[in-house]
Amino acid sequence: MYFMVPLLHLLTLAVVATSCTAAEAKPLFRDFMGINGHFTFNPELYRQVCRLVRNYHNLNWDVAKPGNAVHPPLCVNKVDWKRDVYGKWKAAGFETDICLQATGFDAANRGYKRLWAGQEQWCFDYGKAVAGYYGPSGVEKLCTAFEIGNEPGSAFDAALYKSIFIHTAKGLRAGDPAVKILTPTAHARAGDAYAQDLRGIYADPAVLPLYDVINVHTYATAPRLDQRQSPWTRSYPEDPELDFLRVVDEVIMWRDATAKGKEVWITEFGYDACTPAAMARRVDWFLKLDWQGVSDLQQAEYLVRSFLLFAERDVDRAYLYFYDDMDSPSVHGCAGLTRSFTPKMSFWAVRQLYRTLGDYRFNRVVRKEVGTVYAYEFVHGSERGKTVWVAWSPTGVRTDGKAGYAPRTASVTLAGLPVSPQQVVGMAIADGEAPKPAWQQAGNAAITLTIGEEPIYIFMDAGSPAKR
Repeated sequence: MYFMVPLLHLLTLAVVATSCTAAEAKPLFRDFMGINGHFTFNPELYRQVCRLVRNYHNLNWDVAKPGNAVHPPLCVNKVDWKRDVYGKWKAAGFETDICLQATGFDAANRGYKRLWAGQEQWCFDYGKAVAGYYGPSGVEKLCTAFEIGNEPGSAFDAALYKSIFIHTAKGLRAGDPAVKILTPTAHARAGDAYAQDLRGIYADPAVLPLYDVINVHTYATAPRLDQRQSPWTRSYPEDPELDFLRVVDEVIMWRDATAKGKEVWITEFGYDACTPAAMARRVDWFLKLDWQGVSDLQQAEYLVRSFLLFAERDVDRAYLYFYDDMDSPSVHGCAGLTRSFTPKMSFWAVRQLYRTLGDYRFNRVVRKEVGTVYAYEFVHGSERGKTVWVAWSPTGVRTDGKAGYAPRTASVTLAGLPVSPQQVVGMAIADGEAPKPAWQQAGNAAITLTIGEEPIYIFMDAGSPAKR
């Protein structure tokens, strides 16, 4: 695989260059940033960090088995999706993406093929019922998108999944033509336990018209070096050895060649961060494989930088995983923005990103040097001349035992300012006023400042008194 990396790197640069020429088509950050929620999601708390939310909607909550009548919004356990979940989210101003996942009816169930046998009409009827009720022009208008599956991966029989997808998609479209339909998690490479291969089912001419969005999950997982190292070791998002961004770029290239017009959504990415006390209580295989999370500060840095890196690309939405955790020292067990609903550093950093760039969209790369400096330009969606640059050191550390790592800082000069900066603000890691880094204007169109691994915001307004 390693001999392919230079070619993939060149292809990645080509994708980025193409996307940079179409900044006017980029979404505003308020229409770009999302979060994964579930039953205990607190909409009043998390509306501070985004307005897009994704939910894991288990089919075995709706029905005891495929073939049974569905009665939205009621579940077999008497939970009411409208009253208890989606209605509350809508009232708080959220736009919801519902991920229909076949929990209990999937490959983990030895008899799952028998459960689905002869259920083509039921798949259609189920899709029509839920879209007609929850969809954007449905009875209750509680969501705008449906995913047909979360991570069916390679374990689910491909022919069976194709049939389920086709009939459910047709039912969703019949229930509400305005709904957006997503693939399950898919990559433009060989499938694995988590992601399907886009080049299979979703390249079929009979399937291509049935979906609107390609659904990607990506985590900053480092290459495994030995059998004792955890297969879930994470690294910083710009690490050039990772597939974290490469899988996204491959999907975009495949979409451009095979499925023009489809959107690309990243519906899961994230970093685990638990307390040192919780890490000390690790048990079983986590100790054997030396699994570790990142620090609270690194989680904040890496999440913000991931959003920025995705915004550079031709990606329409990015949903971080997860909203809350219980400080569990395990993979995905401590990925929340909050810990038992108390904000972590990442909550404040993501809130600042949302509030700062919510009305802005990515415009161009100002400077991009691997291991040295990244700087991006964002422009206001409606007020001409309002510009924000974001700069940071694209460095970090892997969670694989590098003791004593010192976060990198460096003095840099960024040239090409459209106007003089009004203020420079550091990354927030607590409520209240964010830090104010020192900076100097270097001539008419440049700024000198010290960057670190926490992104810095440089504010400019062509209508201000400081205009050159």
